[in-house]
Amino acid sequence: MERQIPKNVRQIGNVSDSPKIYVEDYVDTFFAQLSDKYRNDPQKPLGAFLIGDFQTYEGEDYVYIYGAIQMQELRVSGMEYLIDDETWKRAYEECKQFFEDGELIGWFVVRDDAEKAPGNSTVKLHKKSFPKKNTVFIICDPQEKEETYYVHKMNDLMEIGGHYTYYEKNPCMQDYMISSRKKNGAVQTEVVEDKAAQNFRDLARKQGRRTRQKHQGNFVYAMSVGLVLVLVIMGVAMLNNFNKIRKAQNQIEEVAGTINTVKDSDNSGSSNEGNDPNGGQADGSEDGTADENTGAENENSTAGDDADQGKTDSAANKNTDTEKSNSASDKKAEGDDGTSKNDTDGDASTNSSQAKNSQSDEVVEASAVPSSSTNGSDGVYVVEKGDTLAIISKKMYGDVTHVDAICRMNGLSNGNLIYIGQKLILP
Repeated sequence: MERQIPKNVRQIGNVSDSPKIYVEDYVDTFFAQLSDKYRNDPQKPLGAFLIGDFQTYEGEDYVYIYGAIQMQELRVSGMEYLIDDETWKRAYEECKQFFEDGELIGWFVVRDDAEKAPGNSTVKLHKKSFPKKNTVFIICDPQEKEETYYVHKMNDLMEIGGHYTYYEKNPCMQDYMISSRKKNGAVQTEVVEDKAAQNFRDLARKQGRRTRQKHQGNFVYAMSVGLVLVLVIMGVAMLNNFNKIRKAQNQIEEVAGTINTVKDSDNSGSSNEGNDPNGGQADGSEDGTADENTGAENENSTAGDDADQGKTDSAANKNTDTEKSNSASDKKAEGDDGTSKNDTDGDASTNSSQAKNSQSDEVVEASAVPSSSTNGSDGVYVVEKGDTLAIISKKMYGDVTHVDAICRMNGLSNGNLIYIGQKLILP
């Protein structure tokens, strides 16, 4: 199984040699326990099998030692070490039990009178037991608490100047140490504070906390920025809606003001004209009324003359006195709406209508000239002297079909009630 090079490490000695040896922290602790046990009972040497694997990365060889199993018995004959078959058998069983597919890649020996360098017998035993390249042999001096590492290469055991101690979760070695503590009589090592390791672990924990806090801070920052953007967008939308509502409100107020002005104008026109039903002309003077009455008299006189020719004897008796008939016609013209109603004679009615139309055409022609060439060009017409809604419609549209539209646009219930200076909105 390919593994990554550990990052949480502590360097011991010169590590420029090859291969690079990495020893897990629990294994290093186990070596210290065996050394303490030997100092308490130095009668016979103690040994352990090393469990690990070999890796090659970018042309460099690496040896990882992540487990160790104490030898059941390690005998010494002079300077020669002896490992019996029962010890090998038990080692393989415990390796399979605690480390599953772990491989035995070397051995560890602790003794006072250990040779400074492996002798021929030691090299021979190592080559026989661990024939692979880069397998490891470790000699520990219990008094100095120093360990010397040797590696099998170039058909010999070559000393390595240093190694790394790395830190990671190692439940297999932890379980083996707990299980074998009472069985092999290993005592807990003297608590010696390793400040470098402790500081390194503290630094690693702090770095991990800072990394988590940084990630949380980035998440909170991103959420804050997103929330601010949402609030800005909502604010802009609300501002636009407010401006639209304000504009609509102003338009409503303007329309309401126009309607109120028109109503006030209607009331003022009604009070000025009194009960005159023919007040549709915006003369503002008595001349219009006088002209209208004069026209009515002429109309009635003409109608009366025509009616006299076609009437029966009873009508002739009524018209014996011409002055009385004319006087009655004048009084009738002043009390009526200026229109003769003679139902008995069709010719008289036709002549009366022709006279009335002629009179209206004269009034329209007299009033058709506007006082200002720009009046009504902006959609608002200012009522001038002599104007009626029919005249205004004819001025602005060329016909009188827009009278009702002008009334609806300006809220006029009575189209005859207009006054000079009144502003009318044109449809």
